[in-house]
Amino acid sequence: MPIRCEIVSQDRPIYAGDVDIVVIPGADGVMGILPNHAPVLTTLNYGVIQVRTGETEENFTVAGGVAEIQPTIVTILADRAENVEEIDIERAEAAQKRAKEYMEQGPPPDSDRYLAMAAALRRSNLRLEAVKRYRKGQKASSHLTEE
Repeated sequence: MPIRCEIVSQDRPIYAGDVDIVVIPGADGVMGILPNHAPVLTTLNYGVIQVRTGETEENFTVAGGVAEIQPTIVTILADRAENVEEIDIERAEAAQKRAKEYMEQGPPPDSDRYLAMAAALRRSNLRLEAVKRYRKGQKASSHLTEE
């Protein structure tokens, strides 16, 4: 018996389907969710959501949000989420470069902007690491292995 999984970001639905297991980066650590799981509400850390059905696995980056787990459904309301297969590497690298350059200047008087750029750097690092680790057929190229 499968469990329903729905992943929604602020701007669009990301995934919906019946799966065997969902693995999420919960606030207290990585959680594996199977059908008939006890009800839980948790916040999400930055990380990768794994959705598995049989031999098939799909991976999604997530940058915060909440997950509601019920015995028959997992609902993930993500601040930001993206299928690893759809990540635009060049765009993620450009965002990483912009954020690094801004951060190297040090904290400015406008600390909100600094915090936003720190979050952008963290998201771009997550996206690039997820591509390197999870994308099917992705060769380890130099632009993905730089720290």
